[in-house]
Amino acid sequence: MTVMTPAFAATATSNGLLDRYRAMLDGHQANAAQWLETQLSRADQLPDDLPDTLAQLGQWSVRHSADVARDYAAYLKQRQQGAPRRYFSNRSQAIWFLQQVAPTKAVDGAWLQGTLKHWADPRYHDLIRTYLEELGNGDPRCNHVLIYQRLLSRLGCQEPVLIDERYLQGSLQLALGQHSDRFLPEVIGYNLGYEQPPLHLLITTYELAELGIDGYYFQLHITIDNAASGHAQKSIQALQQLCPRGEEAEFYARVRRGYRLNDLGVDTPSLIASFNLDEALFTALEQKSLFGQFMHADRCRLQKRTINQWLSEPGAMPDFVAAMEQQEWIRRGEDPANSRWWKLIEGPTAPMFGVFTPYEKQLWHDWIAADWQAPVRRVLPGAWEGELALEVPRLQSAGDPDVGDLVERMLGNRHATPDGLLATRNYLLATGLAQEEPR
Repeated sequence: MTVMTPAFAATATSNGLLDRYRAMLDGHQANAAQWLETQLSRADQLPDDLPDTLAQLGQWSVRHSADVARDYAAYLKQRQQGAPRRYFSNRSQAIWFLQQVAPTKAVDGAWLQGTLKHWADPRYHDLIRTYLEELGNGDPRCNHVLIYQRLLSRLGCQEPVLIDERYLQGSLQLALGQHSDRFLPEVIGYNLGYEQPPLHLLITTYELAELGIDGYYFQLHITIDNAASGHAQKSIQALQQLCPRGEEAEFYARVRRGYRLNDLGVDTPSLIASFNLDEALFTALEQKSLFGQFMHADRCRLQKRTINQWLSEPGAMPDFVAAMEQQEWIRRGEDPANSRWWKLIEGPTAPMFGVFTPYEKQLWHDWIAADWQAPVRRVLPGAWEGELALEVPRLQSAGDPDVGDLVERMLGNRHATPDGLLATRNYLLATGLAQEEPR
């Protein structure tokens, strides 16, 4: 069974990345190896910042970590001196971003899934342990996919992501994981790039907290990917252990190809900057209008037109919203609670309760508020997660589980199901990879 919450399972038909992504999640190869070769050819045209030799990677990683720390300190100083948020101008933009990257977060770590079958070879253990930690070692409180799903659920933004390009990185990760033996150097290179904590990760976590959103998923990756003892360090160790002697130059060249795959598609700061509040609101209204154009009484009118007439005209939503503002249903630039329209849609006794999703109401709230800013309580990473009481699945007590069967149950994002969580925990015991806790 594949974990496909609405945010990850678009219902629209597509002949591109979305179809490929869904096919690979279902376990179908869908010519993934050939497609991956094409993507690697695209990545060949990109530059990278890797050092010339494998021996220099340790210093490169330390320098990268120091650069990020320096730039983040400069960011914090700017904020303390009154600079505005760098990424998110309002809560709508933050929630939109979280939804847009959901297809990638739904398969977190999948590029390493093919290493599981090599548990008997210690050279693979750093990669395997990295994957198992992405899976939370079978603990639902720590499984990265489940953490992200809980975040989206709490924010009410589980609607389908229908932009095909959003499925590129997730598809790359699934393809690498399904063909990791054939593309082992590329898998190692992709892992090397993905596990180096970027500056945008720290800024995103900080600004989500300011907007009252629990950024624990992002905070977790800051700590677990650290260059001293975390996934960033393990990525270099794995490369050193698995690089064949006498073939270092050829192997490292392929590693660089895999590393560059991380840069295919839209980078995080550019994606965030592409958000447009007007466009997001009007698009949401156009989609709603298909269902609401016959649902209103004719006595309800704006500028001598019924609401049904407004909703039945394609492309009329900007004028419709402007009409509401002119008729003072909306008092823009003020607390949304002062607007008649907001009182119609917000609250359990509102006449239009349930018409708009929490995310759509956030769009309305931020559009009405404009430059008016409501006070928001800062939410520290982990605050929402700390309120949960999740049961850890019990281990099988009888017989010796088949490792091959366990691996199948841990692929894609199947590991986030109750059965997958249990399989992960049994895999740790069956392979001897479970680590001792401090006593």
